[in-house]
Amino acid sequence: MIFVFYFFAAILVLLSVKSLLGGIEYLRFFETELAKPRSEFTPFVTVIAPCRGLDPEIDVNLKALFELDYPAYEIIFVVDDAGDPAVAVINEVLNRRDAGTLRETKQATGESFSLTSASQRLSGKHERAKLVIANKAKTCSQKVENLREAVLHASQDSKAFAFVDSDARPSSEWLRSLIAPLANENVGAATGYRWFIAKKPGLASELRSAWNASIATALGPNTKSNFCWGGSMAIRRDTFDRLNMRDRWVGTLSDDFAVTRAMNEAELPIVFVPRALTASVEDCTFAQMLEFTTRQMKITRVYATQLWVLSYFGATLFNVVMIAALLIAILNQPNSVPFYIAVATLLIVIICSTGKAWLRLTAVKLALPQHHKALKKQFFLQNTLWIVTPAIFLYNCVAASLSRRMTWRGTVYELKSPTETVIIAD
Repeated sequence: MIFVFYFFAAILVLLSVKSLLGGIEYLRFFETELAKPRSEFTPFVTVIAPCRGLDPEIDVNLKALFELDYPAYEIIFVVDDAGDPAVAVINEVLNRRDAGTLRETKQATGESFSLTSASQRLSGKHERAKLVIANKAKTCSQKVENLREAVLHASQDSKAFAFVDSDARPSSEWLRSLIAPLANENVGAATGYRWFIAKKPGLASELRSAWNASIATALGPNTKSNFCWGGSMAIRRDTFDRLNMRDRWVGTLSDDFAVTRAMNEAELPIVFVPRALTASVEDCTFAQMLEFTTRQMKITRVYATQLWVLSYFGATLFNVVMIAALLIAILNQPNSVPFYIAVATLLIVIICSTGKAWLRLTAVKLALPQHHKALKKQFFLQNTLWIVTPAIFLYNCVAASLSRRMTWRGTVYELKSPTETVIIAD
């Protein structure tokens, strides 16, 4: 039996060393990309922001979309119900923007103040921002239905679509950076990712952040293994149309997995953009943390089964080997071979995992300097909670193997297949 432990301990050690090397590559990639001069490729872009319900500080998140360092773009907010609480926030943000623009105009020209004239001035050739009401979803997730509706309202002058979630807070450089890789017509999509930052740091919120962080390092310079994240994603309009992406979304729950699959089938690269990393500033309870992480793994099981299997294996391997190594170290004599191997296994995995977490957080600090203070507070927990997240992954994988049903933004879905989604209750 001890030789079985040696075998699997060796596998975990090798994977841990490989993970640490990947962390070094991750940081170097961030340093290289962030050192590049800012792009001057700035075609007219349609930014699409699907909303449902009230995310924490949603007004701050939506306001950030009007402060992007980009010369010409439009914003389409899309909901599925005119009575959605998000509508009031969207209208408030739009009215504030209109009033602010008109005040600037008044100061420059001496014109009288009028909200109506402000709206007319903003619309001009391109509407600066508008709200679209989508139909209720019947065969896909509501978010996907919202996106399918929103693209129909894009300006004819729009050369690319950029998608952003309502719980994401993009920096001023977000859009310019995300669009930059699309200057190459052979690029399929550009993507960022999210980083959770708690408003009031708590264990559940930090566990979710550490869990999510481990996925963030799966993105990097390898465009063939990258995946799209729908909360920060851009696609050239001609590529979107050529791949018939709107129709490909029919029946799907996950917008980004569907885009990733389409890009892989077309053999088009997916470029990860460190500057397109966005912060999600919100807290969560333990129940919300488990609901979020399990939902992600249920989606992964259906849309990327091989990745789910690998996650299942990795989480099981880590938990079993680490617990076994600890027990062997406790129960065996200090001068025995099993003791030394168990202790060596524990030390190597701890050093590699802590190093990987430190490298990852260092890279994220470079990409999100505006959140440096909050990220600095994450130092201790990001460098220690990696010991717990594999147990959460294992729970998620087991839950995903038992059920394909999930609740997302108040709607209960059943995932039948990558192209068949059943709405159970709304």
